[in-house]
Amino acid sequence: MHLPENLRDSLKKPLGILIKDSDTTKENILRNIPTGSFVITVGDATTEKLIKFGIIPSLQIVDGLEKRFKREFPSSTVKTTFSCNNPPAQITQESIDVIKIAIKESPARITVIGEEDLLVLPVCVYAPENSVVLYGQPNEGLVIVEINSETRNKAESIMNSMKMM
Repeated sequence: MHLPENLRDSLKKPLGILIKDSDTTKENILRNIPTGSFVITVGDATTEKLIKFGIIPSLQIVDGLEKRFKREFPSSTVKTTFSCNNPPAQITQESIDVIKIAIKESPARITVIGEEDLLVLPVCVYAPENSVVLYGQPNEGLVIVEINSETRNKAESIMNSMKMM
């Protein structure tokens, strides 16, 4: 699936609650994560931030880049690691398949060769019911998405609007 130009602007709107960079504290994050949630992070900085706060994601999706610049991978507390290819502005079937497997093998990390940004969408579609997905909104803050039928449907609708490769 390839991201068409006409969907780019709509994806700049957060799928969930936006916590501004200046307000991103452990307390503000925990306030928006129900107890016992399956926590999923998408992005290196988001993953690293949660780990530093002592919040260990059940699933981490990283690519070793931040704003297109190479960076050290966040420290990891996972036992199972996966990798997949996912070029920029795309969602590959390989990525979707790996996400489905990794969710069942938590705690796990998926290292993406390419770009992980759009993988928020299949994560929202396939995450377990009690999940919360966290990702960075560039130059704005941290987005926290509680998975429910509304967020699943929205993510699925966006994916359905993407062109098949």
